[in-house]
Amino acid sequence: MKRRKLGSLEVSAVGLGCMSMTPIYGQPDPAEAIATIQRAPEIGIDFLDTSDAYAHGANEDLLAKAIAGRRDQFIIATKFGNLRNPDGTAAVNGKPEYVLEACDASLRRLGIDTIDLYFIHRVDPTVPIEDTVGAMAKLVQQGKVRHLGISEAGPATIRRAHATHPMAALQTEYSLWSRDVETELLGVCQELGIGFVAYSPLGRGFLAGAVSNADSLAANDVRRNMPRFQGENLQANLDLLGEVAALAETEGCSQAQLALAWVLSRGDTIVPIAGTSKRRWLEQNGAAAEIRLSVATLKRLKEIFKPGVAQGTRYPAGMMSRLGL
Repeated sequence: MKRRKLGSLEVSAVGLGCMSMTPIYGQPDPAEAIATIQRAPEIGIDFLDTSDAYAHGANEDLLAKAIAGRRDQFIIATKFGNLRNPDGTAAVNGKPEYVLEACDASLRRLGIDTIDLYFIHRVDPTVPIEDTVGAMAKLVQQGKVRHLGISEAGPATIRRAHATHPMAALQTEYSLWSRDVETELLGVCQELGIGFVAYSPLGRGFLAGAVSNADSLAANDVRRNMPRFQGENLQANLDLLGEVAALAETEGCSQAQLALAWVLSRGDTIVPIAGTSKRRWLEQNGAAAEIRLSVATLKRLKEIFKPGVAQGTRYPAGMMSRLGL
């Protein structure tokens, strides 16, 4: 597996997003999820991404079981500050005292002494970013965290955060389907020497051809609440996939590999974290790091997936309001 840099942190070119290893897109098999994590370093994938928000900490608990006795094989990223209230509503917390509490809780759940990359999951608009990052910097000084990152932040916020303490990475959704970051964010990251972690590089399975209609999704699948997977939006988006299978066949790869290879082609400091809880998809995703798409395929993908072509927003309105601060 080829390597890439997030700031000064070196990781595998393709990472493993762990969110779907606990219930969010239906009910995964915990044993297979653990086996998937343990398979990752065998094929060169060492970068794991989780969050204390995933299944209210249960995702970190699962990772702890998988990495026990194998800590040195992994580079572990987790996040804080994206909260779910008892009534189901969302909230954010970037208060300095909470940053320290959240980190200690993640360390306990993960069963490790140090987090390799610690992200602000969502920016708290009520707290100056300098205060939040200042508390994170103390964690670095204490040896609890090695590198800092920020997720779903706007250019001005990124600059202020980076001026307070160097940010190793920005984490934001990026795929053929979601190209908003190309307008300004990728340029800011390149200017400041910040790596880019692309989450949902397969469009939550959409670009892999895994979603044919809303009825195919489990009752507890979070995609049922996302506008891109609903009604006329979904049908319009499915129309975009018309040529993708043929393009993948021409390149001798799967649709998922085509989508990942495209993200990887966008810059050598971009690391897609393809999420899966199954070994077979992990192995397929990892192999995408070796694929170099032809000029003709890249041109056609650019024509099909123009920025803004996706129908429907990435998240429901309430969640969209907390992005890009």
